[in-house]
Amino acid sequence: MHIGFTIAILSSWIYRSHYELKHATPAWFIPVVGNLFVPISATSFGLTEIGWFYFSIGIVFWIVLMTIVLYRVFFHDPIPPRLLPTLFILIAPPAVGFISYSALTPGVDVLGRIFYYTALFITILLFSNALRFIREGFFLSSWAYSFPLAAITIASFLMAQRTGNGLLVWLGFGLLIILSIVVVILVLKTINAAAQKAICVPE
Repeated sequence: MHIGFTIAILSSWIYRSHYELKHATPAWFIPVVGNLFVPISATSFGLTEIGWFYFSIGIVFWIVLMTIVLYRVFFHDPIPPRLLPTLFILIAPPAVGFISYSALTPGVDVLGRIFYYTALFITILLFSNALRFIREGFFLSSWAYSFPLAAITIASFLMAQRTGNGLLVWLGFGLLIILSIVVVILVLKTINAAAQKAICVPE
């Protein structure tokens, strides 16, 4: 099913003329990089080659889209405040990529480390700008904080398990605490915004 969704989205990008560079945001990763989830469960059913098929699609198009999105962020108009939380989606592809790659291969090799530490660096980069995100306030897009943080948390525990590195265990627990706090805040903010009818209102 997801491969059909991916083909439909890519076909839309290729054959439609109404897309402009200013439309590119990290949210563009979602339909394509979602392929990285398939190998995590595919290997449990002995479908290793299918897992590699989906993994290849997700990784290659992550690299392509990462280039496009970073070019847009660096050299074009800033991302609108309402969409700033989607920058956290940048964490998800390498984090999920590491989890997916770990399901396909034993141990931790160079490529696995590249995936994990890339995700960790992006996490640190975004955390260093935490005040900027807090000042922008709450938007429905703020839920974009949750899944990427969950992905890097799981990836950290998996990396700790595979390498036996105790520091990564503590890092995993630290991220888990942050994730829990963020989710609670998001739930409360969403309830409050819904009560004030401030969700899905025009700009």
